[in-house]
Amino acid sequence: MSTVQIADPSASAPAARRPKPKSQGGGFGRYLLVRFLLIFPTIFILVTLVFFLMRTTGDPITAAQGGRLGPEALAELRAAAGYDRPLFVQYFEYLGQLLTLNFGETLTTNRPVVEVLATYGPATFELVFYSLLVAFVIGIPLGLLTAYYRDKPQDAVFRVLAIYWYAVPIFFAGLILKLIFSVWLKWFPVAGRASVSAELQMQTLSNKTGFYTIDALMTGNPEVLGDVLSHAVLPAIALGLLTAGIFLRLVRTNVIGTLATDYVDAARSRGVGELRLLRKHAYRPALIPIVTVIGLQIALLLSGAVLTETTFEWKGLGFILVEFIESRDYVAVQGIVVLLAVIVAITNFVVDIIAAFIDPRVRY
Repeated sequence: MSTVQIADPSASAPAARRPKPKSQGGGFGRYLLVRFLLIFPTIFILVTLVFFLMRTTGDPITAAQGGRLGPEALAELRAAAGYDRPLFVQYFEYLGQLLTLNFGETLTTNRPVVEVLATYGPATFELVFYSLLVAFVIGIPLGLLTAYYRDKPQDAVFRVLAIYWYAVPIFFAGLILKLIFSVWLKWFPVAGRASVSAELQMQTLSNKTGFYTIDALMTGNPEVLGDVLSHAVLPAIALGLLTAGIFLRLVRTNVIGTLATDYVDAARSRGVGELRLLRKHAYRPALIPIVTVIGLQIALLLSGAVLTETTFEWKGLGFILVEFIESRDYVAVQGIVVLLAVIVAITNFVVDIIAAFIDPRVRY
C-alpha cells in the first residue's frame, strides 16, 4: 500500500521574500536637510512682511519732524535719507545688506542694530527661560493630576484654570499680579530687572554678560542674586502661565489616552496600582507631545514677551521694540524681527530633530 505524501506548500514553495527594511540613514538625512532648508523661507517671509508693513505706517522723518517742518523741508530730508526711492529698490538693497549680515544703524539713536540686540537680547532670553521653567513646573504636574482625577472636582477646577491662563491677556494678568503681590502684599518688586544697588554692583564686573542671573552669581553676593530673582518672579509667572495652561491640557489629554491603551490595561490586570501606572507607564509617553510643541511655544513666548516686558518695564527686546515701532525706526524693528525669526526657526529645527529621535510617529 503506497502512501501519498502531501507536500506542505509552505515548505516546498520558496520562502516568501520579506521586504527588507529600508535604511533610515538616507531618509533621516533628507528629513534634516528639508527641515533645515525650511528655515530660510520662514525668515524671508517674515523679513518681507515686516519691511512692507513698516512702510505702510510712514517714515521716521515724518514721524519725528512732521509737525515742525514744511512739506518741502520734509521732502529734502526724505530724499537725503533715500526714502523717496521706489520701494522695491529699498527692499532689494535691504536684502543685500542682510546677506552680508549688515543690520545697519538705528535711525533714531544712530546705534548699530547688532549693539541693540546684544544689549537687550539677554533680558528677553532670560525672561523666556524663566517663563518656560514656570510652564514646566506648573503645567506638567497639574496635567498628570487632572488626568489622575479625571472628571472629578479637582479635574474641573484645574481645567478651568488652564483655560483662564491662556485666555486672559498677558498685560491684564501682569497688572493683576502686580496689584496683589507688589502693591498689596509687597512680596515682589513692581517693575524692572534689578534694584539700583544690585545693578551698580553688576556694572562693576569686567566681563558682565547681560544675563542678570549669571552676573549676579559672578558678584558672589547672595543679596544681589536674591534681588535679581525676586524681580523675575512676577514677569515669569505672567508669561509662563500662558504656556502652562497649554501644557496642562496637552499632558492631561495624552495621559488619559495612554491610560486607555492595551499595555496599560495589561499592567492593570496584573494588579499594578493606578498611581504607579501614572508614574511609570503613562508619564513618559505623555511628555513626547510637549517636546513637539515647544517650538511653537517659543514663538508664543517671544511674542508674549513684548507685552510682558512693557507691563513690567523689563528692558528687553520687546520693551525696546515698542519704542522703535512708535518712532517708526525701520532699521531697528527689522533687525529685532530678523533675530526673533532666526531664533524661532532654529528652535523649531532643533525640536524637529529631537522629535524625530523620541517620537516613533514621526516618519522620514
